[in-house]
Order: sequence, then C-alpha cells, then structure tokens
Amino acid sequence: MNNFFSILFSTDFAFSVLRVMTPILFAALGALISNKAGIVNIGMEGTMLTSALTGVIVSAYSGSAWVGLLAGIASGIAIAALLGFFTLKFKTHIILGGIAINMFASGGTVFILYLVSGDKGASTSLKSGVLPSVHIPLLQDIPVLGPILSGHNILTYVSLLCVIGLYYMLAKTPLGLRIRAVGENPQAAQSVGVRVNRVQFISLLISGFFAALGGAYMSMGYLSLFTRDMTAGRGWIGIAAEAVGRSTTLGTFLSSLLFGAADALANALQVLKIPAELIGTTPYVVTVIGLVVYAVTEAKVKSRKLAKNLEKNK
Repeated sequence: MNNFFSILFSTDFAFSVLRVMTPILFAALGALISNKAGIVNIGMEGTMLTSALTGVIVSAYSGSAWVGLLAGIASGIAIAALLGFFTLKFKTHIILGGIAINMFASGGTVFILYLVSGDKGASTSLKSGVLPSVHIPLLQDIPVLGPILSGHNILTYVSLLCVIGLYYMLAKTPLGLRIRAVGENPQAAQSVGVRVNRVQFISLLISGFFAALGGAYMSMGYLSLFTRDMTAGRGWIGIAAEAVGRSTTLGTFLSSLLFGAADALANALQVLKIPAELIGTTPYVVTVIGLVVYAVTEAKVKSRKLAKNLEKNK
C-alpha cells in the first residue's frame, strides 16, 4: 500500500494524468463546440477511430508523421461533414446518425486495416510515424513542475492551447456569437439573418477537427500503432466530461482532467494485487458517478427555477 501511495503522489503520476487526459480533452472540446450550436455530436468515438487509422496508414506510406496527422485531421473533418450532411440536409436524427458512424468506424477500420496490411487486430506490419515530444527549455529544469509539464507529446500542448483558443472564439469572435445564439434560440437567430444550418454545419466540422486530433494522438503519440477499438470509449467519456463541465470551456477542461486522473489511477492500481478486469473499469465508474452528480445537480437547479417561476406567477 505504501508503494501505491508513493506512486500516486509522484511526478510520474501527474505526468501520466496529462498524458492520458489529452484524447479525452480533445473529444470534450469537440462535444462542447457542437453542443454550443445546439447539435449533439454522438459520433466522437467513430471520428477518433477513423482519424487514428488514417494517420497510421498515411504516415507509414508517406514516411512523415506530419503528413499522417494532416490526413487524420482531414478524415475526421470528412466524417463530421458526412454526419452534418445527412443530419442537416436530409434531417436524419443526429443521435442515430452518430451511432451509425460509431458502429461503421468500429468494423470499418478493421476491414480497411486488413485490406491495407493484412492485419486484423493491430497495425504491427505498418511503420507508423510518431509525433515528437517537446522538452520546454527552462521549465524542464524546474523541480517538480519540470518533470510534470515538460516532455509531453506535442499534441498534449496543442490540446491545452485549444482550450484557450476555443474560449476566445466563443466569447470574442462573431462566429462564436453566432454559434451561441443558434444554440440558445435558433428561431431568434434566424430572424436576424443568421443561417442556422450553416452555423451548425461549421460547428460539426470544428467538432470533427478536435475529435480527429484526439484520434491521431492515440495512434501517433499515446501509442505508435493502431489497434482495434483503441479509443476504448474515450469519445464517450469526452462527451460526459463536457456535460459534467456544464458546457463551459474551463469546466470542460477540469472535468477532462478529472477523468484523465481516473484513467491514470487505473494504471497506478496495477501495482496492487487487484484483478485487471476490475482495474480497467475505474475510468468508466468515475464517468458514471460524474454523470449522476451532474444529473442530480441539474435536477436541483431546475426545481429551484421552477419554484421561483411559480412564486412570481402567484
């Protein structure tokens, strides 16, 4: 037990929290931008899987991890565009469309991997490119902070910058204003000339961009290969993190950090003699607990608002 606590309160554990948080944060940011526009992107998991496989294949054949990353981003945006096309053009139910994408990506990525490499479970025969890690000058020499904050994959730092960038876009730019207006009251937004479908489509594309970064990180940063269903529910956890964060940029970041800590804790628990199957449930148990707390809190807030409205109408 002492060995476990020494691991838990070490700089290595804090480092691993940021490392495993990265794909969850990307998925959560994607869920945030689409929800702000009033359209729920349930297809985060499938988008991440598609991007992860595309990045591996393209980087292996091109010999460049950066080309693979661009291809992964393009594939994620394409999946989001497909979802937006069927949802906004043909009025397909967004939930059903997202589930269809997730199911298609789960089996389709394995099929494409087999066609390209002959592998069915993992891309071991492909020499995938790996995105570089960044050691920050000066910061890496600071005790405690250096080992925690320096030496991460470049996409980890990109995810942190995306939090700031998304906050600025939503709060300070005309596009952000339109997105928030469409999400809060699409009829009012349309009455002042805002093209609701166009804004929602753009939001889905941005959502796909974030999900693609998360998927590319999984196969070209977190690991150096693609494996079947390697996202392991991180797209769903990202959606949960956005909900627990109450659709705010800071809240989404903090809840992603919490779920990342739960995932890292599952890895740390391996030092104890606990069945691996039980340890593997830790991130998902924390996700369920977080959603329960969120649901109870939301119910209390709505009941208070209802009580105030009833008092006003008396």
